[in-house]
Amino acid sequence: MDIPKGKLIAVGGNEDKGSYPNPKSKKKYYLDFFELGILKRFLQEIQAKRPHIEVITTASMIPEEVGQRYASAFGILGIENVHLMHIRNEEDARLPEYLERIRKADGVMFSGGDQARITRMFLNTELLEVLKHRYWNEDFVIAGTSAGAMAMSKVMIKGGSAPESLLRGSVKIGQGLCLIEGVIIDTHFVTRGRFGRLMEAVVTHPKTVGIGLGEDTGVLITDGCLIETIGSNLVVVADGHEVRYTNVNEVEQGRPVAIDNMVMHVLAKGNLYDITSRTFYRSEEDYHLAQLQSADR
Repeated sequence: MDIPKGKLIAVGGNEDKGSYPNPKSKKKYYLDFFELGILKRFLQEIQAKRPHIEVITTASMIPEEVGQRYASAFGILGIENVHLMHIRNEEDARLPEYLERIRKADGVMFSGGDQARITRMFLNTELLEVLKHRYWNEDFVIAGTSAGAMAMSKVMIKGGSAPESLLRGSVKIGQGLCLIEGVIIDTHFVTRGRFGRLMEAVVTHPKTVGIGLGEDTGVLITDGCLIETIGSNLVVVADGHEVRYTNVNEVEQGRPVAIDNMVMHVLAKGNLYDITSRTFYRSEEDYHLAQLQSADR
């Protein structure tokens, strides 16, 4: 099995990721970074001493404000070589300037907002192919918060009301950037009560693993399969591989979905989960010990 050399960091986001186009809204974009701790981890995973970071604000309706928040946050951490990509349409995504900047960057961060905007701009572009090539063949780090995290997978949640979840058809699914397969990522998970939404998405796509990210929480994904919880909140894993029965393909739209034997895990900071073997580990030490024991057999 091919193993990517790069790493992914998916962050659950905060209450607001800049997705409010109404200027009269009282909601503002806050980069309340305990996520600063996650940004530190992002920088630690990048090998360069003076990293070149590109922040892609495509998902947001207020890209300038969002971009400046990220630039300020990285500045607090002593990183000055931070550049903003305000890619607003498909034509922007094909500009040679942006392509060259992605080739030179040491790490990329996708902001929050609307994940469908990300896929609409980047699917079937050379820029996405360069991102994928670097992720698979180099020590390259791609991070995303909120919508930027949800867009990483092949199967992507486009939307759907949490209160209506587990009623057939309430979750809207689309194609993501395909940086990782076999998982479905949801964000703002605990605060917005998206347990049912993720379960419905997983049971609709058999043999997948759902990753629900709480606010101020993320996962570092190495080798394309090993996730480590980083941040202050929780990560919920919904494993659909052992589901024995579901009526999701039988009931009418809007009717309740039944699920038998979906396996759930809750990960706190420092816990690990192997997507391939579907195994929970208390710590990195436990994971490496298990690997040594497996090699000795």
